[in-house]
Amino acid sequence: SCLQILPFLRCWPHTNPASLPCWTLARLLGFPPGPRGAALRSAGAGGGAPGGRGPAAPRTRRSTEGRRALPAGGVRGVPAAEGQRGGRAQPRGPPEDGRAARLRGTEEPRLSSTTFALTGDAAHNQAMVHWSGHNSSVSTAPSTDYGTTYEKLNDKVGLKTVLSYLYVSPTNKRKIMLLSDPEIESSILISSDEGATYQKYRLNFYIQSLLFHPKQEEWILAYSLDQKLYSSMDFGRKWQLMHERVTPNRFYWSVAGLDKEPDLVHMEARTADGHTHYLTCRIQECSETKRSGPFSRSIDVSSLVVQDEYIFIQVTTGGRATYYVSYRREPFAQIKLPKYSLPKDMHIISTDENQVFAAVQEWNQNDTYNLYISDTRGVYFTLALENVKSSRGLEGNIVIDLYEVAGIKGIFLANRKVDDQIKTFITYNKGRDWRLLQAPDTDLRGDPVLCQLPFCSLHLRLQLSENPYTSGSISSKETVPGLLVATGNIGSELSYTDVGVFISSDGGNSWRQIFEEEYNVWFLDWGGALVAMKHTSVPIRHMWVSFDEGRSWIKYSFTSTPLFVDGSLVDPGIETQIMTVFGHFSLRSEWQLVKVDYKSLFSHRCTKDDYQTWHLHNQGEPCVMGERKIYKKRKPGAQCSLGRDYSQTVVSEPCVCGQGDFECDYGYERHSNNQCIPAFWFSPSSLSKDCNIGQNYWNSTGYRRIVSNNCTDGLREKYMAKMEKCPGKAPRGLHILTSDGKLVMEQGHNATFIILMEEGDLQRTNIQLDFGDGIAVSYANFSPVEDGIRHVYRSAGIFQVTAFAENSLGSDTAVLFLHVVCPVEHVHLSVPFVAIRNKDVNISAVVWPSQAGTLTYFWWFGNSTKPLITLESSISYMFTVEGMNTVTVQVAGGNTLIQDTKEVAVHEYFQSQLLSFSPNLDYHNPDIPEWRQDVGKVIKRALVTGIPDEQILVAVFPGLPTSAELFILPHKNTTERRKSTEADLEQVVEILFNALNQNLVQFELKPGVEVVVYVTQLTLGECGIKGAALALLRLQTPPGLSVYIRTLTVVAQLGCVAGILKNLAWFWQGTAFKLCFAAILAPSPVQALHLFHDQSRSVLTWMK
Repeated sequence: SCLQILPFLRCWPHTNPASLPCWTLARLLGFPPGPRGAALRSAGAGGGAPGGRGPAAPRTRRSTEGRRALPAGGVRGVPAAEGQRGGRAQPRGPPEDGRAARLRGTEEPRLSSTTFALTGDAAHNQAMVHWSGHNSSVSTAPSTDYGTTYEKLNDKVGLKTVLSYLYVSPTNKRKIMLLSDPEIESSILISSDEGATYQKYRLNFYIQSLLFHPKQEEWILAYSLDQKLYSSMDFGRKWQLMHERVTPNRFYWSVAGLDKEPDLVHMEARTADGHTHYLTCRIQECSETKRSGPFSRSIDVSSLVVQDEYIFIQVTTGGRATYYVSYRREPFAQIKLPKYSLPKDMHIISTDENQVFAAVQEWNQNDTYNLYISDTRGVYFTLALENVKSSRGLEGNIVIDLYEVAGIKGIFLANRKVDDQIKTFITYNKGRDWRLLQAPDTDLRGDPVLCQLPFCSLHLRLQLSENPYTSGSISSKETVPGLLVATGNIGSELSYTDVGVFISSDGGNSWRQIFEEEYNVWFLDWGGALVAMKHTSVPIRHMWVSFDEGRSWIKYSFTSTPLFVDGSLVDPGIETQIMTVFGHFSLRSEWQLVKVDYKSLFSHRCTKDDYQTWHLHNQGEPCVMGERKIYKKRKPGAQCSLGRDYSQTVVSEPCVCGQGDFECDYGYERHSNNQCIPAFWFSPSSLSKDCNIGQNYWNSTGYRRIVSNNCTDGLREKYMAKMEKCPGKAPRGLHILTSDGKLVMEQGHNATFIILMEEGDLQRTNIQLDFGDGIAVSYANFSPVEDGIRHVYRSAGIFQVTAFAENSLGSDTAVLFLHVVCPVEHVHLSVPFVAIRNKDVNISAVVWPSQAGTLTYFWWFGNSTKPLITLESSISYMFTVEGMNTVTVQVAGGNTLIQDTKEVAVHEYFQSQLLSFSPNLDYHNPDIPEWRQDVGKVIKRALVTGIPDEQILVAVFPGLPTSAELFILPHKNTTERRKSTEADLEQVVEILFNALNQNLVQFELKPGVEVVVYVTQLTLGECGIKGAALALLRLQTPPGLSVYIRTLTVVAQLGCVAGILKNLAWFWQGTAFKLCFAAILAPSPVQALHLFHDQSRSVLTWMK
């Protein structure tokens, strides 16, 4: 076995504090070269751990070592697990030799220790310390004698190789993998002989994290920086791409005994449809055709968690999250919380012993969570404790102040907020009953402690350290059941300033204070001995050892020169009595690694005379979780070693079931009389939807036995659920929804409908589903529709989807309105070129394709910050500001949003004239907007002869023959001088018209192509209508209205030509033409304008 230290300058932040059996890896960061402090800081955001996930992998494997599982964003962040630990408070400042509990002896004993200096490494501000090998340890300055001496690794990996991270196989600690610095190269170095030799392999991707198989030492999953998942079956020598767009930290190996194939991988990935899905596949068979989706619908990002017998996912629809669970790979079932918990956030805390602990932040909570506990299947949750304290970890993860005591099932500690005070509570029956902690009777000096419940009690910090080189604020071990060590205080609430260290030898029933300041306390030799080191920033040379569960302590020196301690590493096997302390003698000195050997303190191997029995109890009650348990423990003061063959003997016998062995069932609440009463929202008569006629179901009495409780007889028969025949029920609570929760679907795509029913016989209820487009389907029962009913709509529109359920006892109906849209591709905004201020104008949007279904139009005018919203493609608007006004329309259809923008010149008055061109222009007209704009500019330049540029506007119309309209606008800021400038405007008009009538306006489109501009003759003589009438109409029209006359003229002329060609067969039949013709012959221009304005949409349709 060997211990290795890796000093390096550049550090790639792989920061997963994963906890895997028998080893620990972390990164030690001091301060940069120059003055260095003694604070220990974990790399990146939280220290690293080999063999688990890399930098952003909060999830770790389950451990029984008194753990609190921490969420990392799954089911809104489901479990991160042990190893995610809270930061440490600054130590208080008394001298290093602070008061300890009854220190024995006056001489200063010394522990056997050796010191090794990393010579030449004073400039390195980072180090990696790691245990590996069969009995102990590794790194890149390997040691084969538990850290007494080291050798450099440079010659084995290459002098120029820069390393960033180190992994050790959790199933074979002889196998080591080193990652190179990705800023220099992408390669890995592999050793199969505990680091004696290495082979280098180059990669075509950059590794972000690794996940080793729990059984197969050669199988590894690698997650790359570009979100791709790779697999290797030969310990990293060859890699195969499995899937792209995989969510970070949401990939898991199969679980033995639950998944059929050992090489199955569970993953959360974004598929081609853009949605996130839960997928499974085998590592060598992960093509698209080989993958499967155990959950048919899309799920929320970072919500997949595979842990023990359970799989959790989250789906959010309508802003409300729904959680699903699969127990032992059964079909997913919706998690049932109390109806009005309305969770904002949910974290899975623990899945031990076939039960789920979940922390739920409800709608009215901000800094606390409610603790819920489930049935065996993880479906039905009941409240265990309200207002549990929460905080943020170093990585921003949510930390719930809940601690599970190791070695004894059912005991938890929690910090709860009560009247704005944080208090520590303990339970011995998995959350059914909670009580405050009794403070110690005496202090370290033996003086009585005046602390009366419930006004005063003991409060503990329940945060496990995120720094693997400290012991954390609370710890317990499965090998020493009932022994707890924690930092805390005595008073009315939890304090982070006046702290001490407390210990319990009887599972939390009673407590003793062992230190008045903050200390790190570790377990040695399977927990038979305790070692403590003061948590301080000053140099120290002593540590304390206790063989009687903290009742007395012996102070030992472990180094002759005081050391700034940066951290300590205890052999993870805890049976070898070896500790490595590392730090530096001065602020600028080299790294010092001190190997401390405790073997000499153990005089002999334990014999039967060195053991005693201990009876577990809860405040004197011998039955805990339905059992009486007797444990074998080493006698206090016995300085014997337990050794590897130590096994704790537990004698247990079941107890008679009492009320404390039962908790309230789902839908029931415990009242002051200790009775479980149905909640106001729950109907006990409601049956499971899986209950069918001819079958049986369990009818709850309102109680359920606590999971893992082993009591027998007594109240068991009274409180256990009764099996009864399923009665027939009419369908009730029928619901229909889409698989993704959306009510908009694209034409031609699959729409999947989910039908749910709260009550009724699923096997004997007929289901009919009418899609609203003339197609309907029917089923004899619910079995074929459990995964949804798919349908493709071939046309756009709004469809009423109707579900009908019927059996012999009744029926029920549910309706859903589905919007089917065709993605819009283009929109053209049609606006007048010039408008009169304070007069309504019509604005329309033409969308392609025209049959796009239901569209929403957003109209933006000028600098307005709020749009006008319509379902119609046109709008009437009045401009109130002169000048150029911007009009924008946005059209929304399905997931598509397109827009078009135009400008409108707004004035009090103006003059306009239709223009025609010589026929050769039509030959060169491609009839596109860009060409019309450019030609309009050319015409404008040809017209402007001494007239200000801003007074001329030329708009070329689409279509053939080519035509345009000339607008003559007033000077800027002449509104107040309108009468005096109208004459000037008429003069400009006269000049331009004379030039146009004399064919004096022309332009060169291209060499050899001269285009002449004419005034359009406003005559309908060819149709037998006197030109004088229309001329009179134009002359009588107030300035600014000629745009309407121009439209009417074009309509009339086109209508006449069409009428002649069609022998007038349809000419007189069109309502649009009749209205137009009536407008032309109206008695007054005002009436003509009103008629045209009122029927503008009909006229435009007819023109088109």
